[in-house]
Amino acid sequence: MAADAPNTPDLPAVGGDPERMGGGEAEALRGAVLVGVVPGIPTRVVREAGRYAKLLGAPLVVVHVDVTRFVTYEDPDGYVHSAPIDINIAAGENDLAIVKAEAAKILDGHNVAWSVRQLVGDPAMAMKHLAEQVDARLLVVGTRKRGIGESIREFFTGSVAARLAHRQQRPILVIPLGEPVPDDEEIWPA
Repeated sequence: MAADAPNTPDLPAVGGDPERMGGGEAEALRGAVLVGVVPGIPTRVVREAGRYAKLLGAPLVVVHVDVTRFVTYEDPDGYVHSAPIDINIAAGENDLAIVKAEAAKILDGHNVAWSVRQLVGDPAMAMKHLAEQVDARLLVVGTRKRGIGESIREFFTGSVAARLAHRQQRPILVIPLGEPVPDDEEIWPA
């Protein structure tokens, strides 16, 4: 269950089932800036997304995708049915609580209307679907920190940013995290 931040009374509450968005809510979020986050994401990603939302005069939607659940089917009215991959569904709820607290710490007092929304399944596809529902103006994601584990994961699954770039037409802002790879170093070590 997702909810608005305390400083956004003009945005609709996203309570109850986080996968259902009525027409009024979609309209209130029309043209939003979406930022994909995970617990512990560096503040720079959310701060930059907030800055762009403010520049564009758009609401900011902080999106957390629970990858421990998957979409089973979607009703014609947009209601998404999901099921857990793991029986421990509390993990996704705990992550959402962390994301809400981190977003509030970063965004409160910065004069930008924002809300938090939790989706399920594949992060790129979930963000794409929400972007279509609200006709998002911009998608913001961070890169993964450098490391062999992340390099291997991205080799097999692709980065969320790259997958979004190939599966939809909205602009994507990718915020680099960690230290950049030096020009003389291989990005994909052998």
